[in-house]
Amino acid sequence: MKKIHSSRWLLGFAVFVLTAASYAQWSNPADDVPAYHPAAPLKVAALPPILAGSKLSGANFRYPWQVHVYQDAAKVASVLYQLPCNCRCDRALGHTSLRSCFEGLHGTECSTCAKEGFYAYQQTKLGKTPVQIRAAIERQEYESIDLDKQ
Repeated sequence: MKKIHSSRWLLGFAVFVLTAASYAQWSNPADDVPAYHPAAPLKVAALPPILAGSKLSGANFRYPWQVHVYQDAAKVASVLYQLPCNCRCDRALGHTSLRSCFEGLHGTECSTCAKEGFYAYQQTKLGKTPVQIRAAIERQEYESIDLDKQ
């Protein structure tokens, strides 16, 4: 009886290992890239506005960098539209790009979004294209941003 239970356990473990191995073989690495748009929004596209003006105050805007990142985001909104957000808010919140983070309060709460927003603004001012900025974000170059110095 004991031998039958150990055989079943061993068989179950073998099935688990084979299932895990086969799943890894068929998984698509592109699924791991956060959502973004490959091109700038069409001029006729009606996108939600990035928060601005009097909406940049209150309990969610306690630090100067929080206001500053939203102001910078508004200046490069079409670039942000073409960039992914590595906090994976596309999965949790349904965001479609980094721009989505600044259409609501998420950009005030998430340091990843804020750093990527500042990074995108800086790189755009240096003449980088959205494709180049996207590649740098994938390499996590935005991590060097110090929010308290922005």
